[in-house]
Amino acid sequence: MILHSQEHIQAYTAAGWWSTRTIRDVWDEQVNERPDAVAVSDPLNRGDFTDGSAGKWSFAEMDQLANRMASAFAQVGIGQDDVVAVQLPNMGELVAVYIAAFKLGAIVSPFPVQYRENELVQLLDFVEAKAIVTTCNMSGRHSTAEAVGLKGKLAGLKTVFSIGDSAPEGSIDLSAMLTADAESIAQATLDANSVYTICWTSGTESMPKGVPRTHNDWLMIARAVYDGAGLNQSDQLLCPFPIVNMAGIGGMLLPWMKSGGHLVLHQPFDMPTFFKQVVLNKATYTVLPPAALNLLLMREEMLAQADISSIKQIGSGSAPLTPWMVAGWQEKGIMVTNFFGANEGTALLSSPQDFPDPEKRALFFPRFGVEGLEWSSGVADGMKTRLVDLATGETITEAGRPGEMRITGPTIFSGYFKGDEIGLESFDDQGYFKTGDMFEIAGEGDDARYYRFVDRVKDIIIRGGVNISAAEVEGLIQGHPDIAEVAAVGYPDTVMGEKTCVFVVPKEGAEPSLDGIITHMSTKNVAKFKLPERMETIAALPRNPVGKILKRELREKLTTDS
Repeated sequence: MILHSQEHIQAYTAAGWWSTRTIRDVWDEQVNERPDAVAVSDPLNRGDFTDGSAGKWSFAEMDQLANRMASAFAQVGIGQDDVVAVQLPNMGELVAVYIAAFKLGAIVSPFPVQYRENELVQLLDFVEAKAIVTTCNMSGRHSTAEAVGLKGKLAGLKTVFSIGDSAPEGSIDLSAMLTADAESIAQATLDANSVYTICWTSGTESMPKGVPRTHNDWLMIARAVYDGAGLNQSDQLLCPFPIVNMAGIGGMLLPWMKSGGHLVLHQPFDMPTFFKQVVLNKATYTVLPPAALNLLLMREEMLAQADISSIKQIGSGSAPLTPWMVAGWQEKGIMVTNFFGANEGTALLSSPQDFPDPEKRALFFPRFGVEGLEWSSGVADGMKTRLVDLATGETITEAGRPGEMRITGPTIFSGYFKGDEIGLESFDDQGYFKTGDMFEIAGEGDDARYYRFVDRVKDIIIRGGVNISAAEVEGLIQGHPDIAEVAAVGYPDTVMGEKTCVFVVPKEGAEPSLDGIITHMSTKNVAKFKLPERMETIAALPRNPVGKILKRELREKLTTDS
């Protein structure tokens, strides 16, 4: 299935960004060169959330596991361009699904473990999945039995593969097939421009959309992370993000394959287990959300429990980073790389090489594709970016004027799966993807080299005709001694149009107040229009399966309560 236009394929191939090389080629090289090196380790606590004990595989052993899985797929007729859905926690068999798929030329559509019948029925039908791979035990939930129940509702879903100890009637016991001798398979002829995965947007504002990505798309993203993190064969990569989207696949799985290092899986996020895995594996690189990095710096007693000196770099993103956090980790000898990415292929990263100043690394991103600006990232020269004033349609060239980020290049997807109408709205008349993210040129002089994130277009609060960045408000409140987490949203006001409400998660035993927040912000000489008018205390911020805050639920709560 090739969805990119021939014009794009020819242009990016001629420029050297794309080639005939596939992810299977990358994998086969590692298996041939390092067959006995440790490749993948299960979470230490695997037995706590699913069946089976924690396993460990060399490259040759993982390849053999994937061959057995590919044989099982082939026996039920899965082949070129067939969609195999997978709903598994981070475990060795999940990695094997991705490898088995490219052996057959099949397409993987991964789902977060939190999805249930409501989401699965719609999305499995949408991608016409022929099979789903899931587990008998998903933290006590019999996911396989649920999947078998979907077969009667989905004409296209023919096979449910079960991993675990109690495969129900109507499913195929994949665990048994993975320990038996596998029938040989004829590996498919692959095109590097064929679709390899269909992932799903985060769904923070609406139902998820399918994002098809090819071998070439993914290899460019892998190159960006590989370069930014400075990875090599000696690296131990600890992966706590679910391997279902850009962060898990592009940020960990494929950079690991490219590096030939050791992929250590973690699931679900549990701080004591995470630290044990750092120590046991001498992890050198990992990824953590900003909230976790903030919390750890605030809780020195947690850091004191384990020796994390092996870690040289941490990737973070999905929410704005704060300078004090990036600087705090740098003081401990650990560099934080700031990633700004999306399933659609947006790929900006502020690495220590290009941003040695931790404050600038937290706040700024490189202006990729702007003439005269050079960056160390291997994808920088292939990307083009611009900011567009949504009111006038003008391309912004001056500092301090927010506009929507538009981006094009060899990391960007072809358009949403079966989304012709959505696709027309998602790209502008110059072929740039409209990200929905507001940025501005950071300043004059040297700062003109950088972009500064302002907010999601949908999260901008318009108070009395003045735009307020919810992300900026959150950053100004971050570090308040009584607040663990904060999210800012706008709510309707008959006079001002909108005002700002902050939802706060208190630290244990603390009782934050609106007056206290305003005092905290005022010490930073903040313009008064940015100060919130309302505060709501909440036990936990609502998040989607990949950890992004569901601000629509917060806005709905304000509407319901008002």
